[in-house]
Amino acid sequence: MELELRHLRVLCAIADTGSVGRAAALLGASQPATSTQLRRIERHLGAPLFERTAAGVAPTGFGAEVLAAARELLARADSLGRRPEAQAGPAPRELRLAAANEPILPGLVARVRHQRPGRRFTVTSVHRPSDAVELLELGEADAAVAVDYPGRELGRSPSVAHRGIVTEPVFVALPAGHRLRHHAEVALADLAEEEWLLAPDDGAGWHGVFHGACAAAGFTPATVHEFLGGRLELQEMVAAGLGVSVVRATTRPLAEVLVKPLAGTPIWVRQLLVWRPAGVDGEVVETLFGAAVAAYRDLIAAAPGFQAWAARTYRP
Repeated sequence: MELELRHLRVLCAIADTGSVGRAAALLGASQPATSTQLRRIERHLGAPLFERTAAGVAPTGFGAEVLAAARELLARADSLGRRPEAQAGPAPRELRLAAANEPILPGLVARVRHQRPGRRFTVTSVHRPSDAVELLELGEADAAVAVDYPGRELGRSPSVAHRGIVTEPVFVALPAGHRLRHHAEVALADLAEEEWLLAPDDGAGWHGVFHGACAAAGFTPATVHEFLGGRLELQEMVAAGLGVSVVRATTRPLAEVLVKPLAGTPIWVRQLLVWRPAGVDGEVVETLFGAAVAAYRDLIAAAPGFQAWAARTYRP
């Protein structure tokens, strides 16, 4: 078979809805036909693109890379024949983005500013994804980058729409001299006696996700320090031997820090684009979304630890 745009739209629909059945309904197809099409695409590409989770399906590491490329191609195809923004009429109003300190944020903002140079663009920093949603619902932001967790969808009103950017594994950061430093993967249960540096609750259920994973591994964390700081400050705390911490899989470690996959991948996080349809048109949404997935693809390319994990986990 040859991949066509319709095949890419099927993959994106499955990723966006988190379910083959919901994707089929969105596309106006039957679930068996959509499942068959997915299997044919996976055979053509040579590796699984999705895996089952408690909440439905989530992209594999390889699937995340394929989806990033697919969304970029679809965005380019959809833009064919459209007039440049400079010729389309009066300059649009300011685009207001709310975002936590997400790793994809710098790449996303740089791409949007490059692709839409005539539009004013501001970023409001928030800590909690629920705060970003509240800004949207109050009309104080137009779009946001937020997170939630499989099985714990971020609460929002009908006035706010969302689309999943990527569902990625959570790894663990250890000091370079840690006793488990030679392990390719670290079992969560082997960290039962560690002191943990944990971000404050984010309004999307983070503490429940972390403590639930620990409980499933058979322990309650001995000591948890609530740490509110940036990614660099967190790594400096880990490097100083003050605790271990869960981190994003694409984290680039400091020289004194090791970032290891958690065996069995007990914790996943989903990055979302959230927006107010009343305040943002579809073309802007596609620009934001394409920029987000391209920024995530760049993070993967700069994260050999993530690539090695994906190669072991999803090899054909």
